[in-house]
Amino acid sequence: MQIDILTLFPELFTTHFETSILKRARDAGLLNVSVHNIRDYAQGKHRVTDEPPYGGGGGMVLKPEPIFDAVQAIIGLNSDSNQARNQFPIILLTPQGRLFNQSIAQELATENRLILICGRYEGVDERVRQQLATDEISIGDYVLTGGELAALIVTDAVARLQKGALGAEGAAEADSHADGLLEGPHYTRPETFRGMQVPDVLRSGHAVKIRQWRREQALRRTWQRRPELLLNANLDEEDKQFLMILAEESIHGM
Repeated sequence: MQIDILTLFPELFTTHFETSILKRARDAGLLNVSVHNIRDYAQGKHRVTDEPPYGGGGGMVLKPEPIFDAVQAIIGLNSDSNQARNQFPIILLTPQGRLFNQSIAQELATENRLILICGRYEGVDERVRQQLATDEISIGDYVLTGGELAALIVTDAVARLQKGALGAEGAAEADSHADGLLEGPHYTRPETFRGMQVPDVLRSGHAVKIRQWRREQALRRTWQRRPELLLNANLDEEDKQFLMILAEESIHGM
C-alpha cells in the first residue's frame, strides 16, 4: 500500500514511521509512506500557503492552489482534478469529517493507495473539499492544531491491517473493535503478582475452553464499558445466551 501525506510540517512524521510496526511494514515492502511538504508546491518568491479568510474573522485559511498542485504532481496529472478523484481516496482530515473507527480502517486497508491532506490553522479552502477530496475524516469531537496527528492515527490503523504487518497470522482480527467487541484481558508471567493470579483456564492448555473464556470476557467487557457496540456486533447464539446471563447478573446485582 502507498500512503501520501500532504502537510506543512513534514518533520512531525519522521520518528513515528521509523519505529515499531510501521517500520517493519515498510521494511517488508507492505507499506510505503511518502510525506510531501505543501509549501513546495506554492507559487511565488515567498511560497505563501495560507491567506486571511474572505469576509473577515480570525485565523488563516490554507490556499487551494498548492494543495491541488501537490496532489496532481504526486499522481502524475496535469490539471484534471476529477481524474484524480476517480483513482483512489483523497482524504481531507478535518473535525467536520465522518468519525474514524475500525470499520473505516478496514475499508481503507483494502485500497492500493491513499492520499491524506492535513488541514491547518482555521481550515482549508472549501474548494479543496468540493473538487479534490473524496472523503473527510475526523478522529474525534475535538479540535487539534492540525491534521498531522489524525494522519498518523489513520496511517497506523490502516498499516497494521496489511497482511503480514503484525507478524502473527490473524492478530488484527483479535483486536478490540475488529469484530465489534472490546478485547478481553491478557496475562503473562509471573503467574502470581502481588497476590493476584492468572486465571486457571489460561494455564489449563485446553484450547477450546481458553477460546470460550476469551470470547466471554470480551462480551463481558463490552457489556460493562461500551454496551452500545453490542447492537452492531457479530454475535452467534452462544454469545446471545451469555449476554442473557450478564443481563440476569445485572438485574440481581441491583
